Amino acid sequence: MHALADSLREAARLVARVAAGRSLSATLEGADSGDDGRLRAAIMDLCFGTLRRYGRVQATVRLLSRRGRPSPRVEALLWCALYALESQRYGEHTVVDQAVHGCTLLGEAHARGYVNALLRERLRAAARMEAQLARDPVAHYQHPAWWIERVRAAYPAEWERILASGNARPPMALRVNARRSTPRAYLERLAAQSVAARLLADGAVVLERPLAAERLPGFAEGDVSVQDAGAQRAAGLLDLRPGLRVLDACAAPGGKSAHILETADVRLTALDLDASRLTALATNLRRLGLAAEVRAADCCQLDSWWGGTMYDRVLADVPCTASGIVRRHPDIKWLRRETDLAAFAVRQARILDALWRVLIPGGKLLYVTCSIFVEENEAVIAAFVDRTRSARRPPAPGPLLPDEEHDGFYFALLEKNH
Repeated sequence: MHALADSLREAARLVARVAAGRSLSATLEGADSGDDGRLRAAIMDLCFGTLRRYGRVQATVRLLSRRGRPSPRVEALLWCALYALESQRYGEHTVVDQAVHGCTLLGEAHARGYVNALLRERLRAAARMEAQLARDPVAHYQHPAWWIERVRAAYPAEWERILASGNARPPMALRVNARRSTPRAYLERLAAQSVAARLLADGAVVLERPLAAERLPGFAEGDVSVQDAGAQRAAGLLDLRPGLRVLDACAAPGGKSAHILETADVRLTALDLDASRLTALATNLRRLGLAAEVRAADCCQLDSWWGGTMYDRVLADVPCTASGIVRRHPDIKWLRRETDLAAFAVRQARILDALWRVLIPGGKLLYVTCSIFVEENEAVIAAFVDRTRSARRPPAPGPLLPDEEHDGFYFALLEKNH
């Protein structure tokens, strides 16, 4: 049986592609696990775990390698094997043996001795290695150096906790369909099936252990959806009432659109630039028994979709670095560049300027990012209010920083003067 070797081989192939600049979600679409659910789960664990510890495993290979940098696939195999060792899910010697066999499976049999020697040296020199890794900020905090410095500057009292949260496993939160049930009633329904969960103050239900969505009671019937507890705050901030015309301008994959429709009988237009992602949105609305006007269009190009009817509420869940959800997408930390912040801020400003034109006087626009960077959040909103005389900003809470209950988000509510 070489189940771990098979998993290491496939995980190394995928992680090597991420290291070359491809997103993890794109690489996982081609993962070779066949119909073996356990193999796929092992591959997913190795990929996500390795990328969460990417700074650490990279530094370890650099410190231990005696012959320079190995080939990309062998290097990725070592990263995955180091994560497997540190996860303590497997015996140490099993990991070493299976990683050596993984070289052959990758077509890199010539590297068997090198991989064996490096992993065994890691086991022998554990205490020395830990001391060396602790002195390397990228290895210790497992984020790029520029990312660490920006978080430290923006949140001097909380920066270490924020970075640690970005390396953790994310919570699995549920949104109960208010048209069908209540969070407390659904909590009792979970308990009846021996599914441990707790209720948060804002009504989100958080599972103690993740569970496949299709195994959730009532999921297929539209009683419940999977949505981060932080993301669930958007609908409540919009001050929804029956009959309002609402625009979700960057809607896919549709969690916030669905929550809006579950909250109030509004007339919703769900817009997104990516037509392929709108398929998931439409499927989700059908499962929940909800209806909206769904259109593929660039929200900034008003002539391509807007007929002139104004909206009472606008949700602008804008494209961003996604720095607040990196524990769900650990490749983001390593694929983003510091220069991306300015590029996203320009795009976010364009979206705000365009959407302000379709909002009625007295209407409200909610600006949302899943970012923790000030440059995409407070700086963008402050600049917009400065240049837009009709914009008023009511008092609002600060950024929602990631913790054990929710991901990181930023919300800013803007009101349009009459």
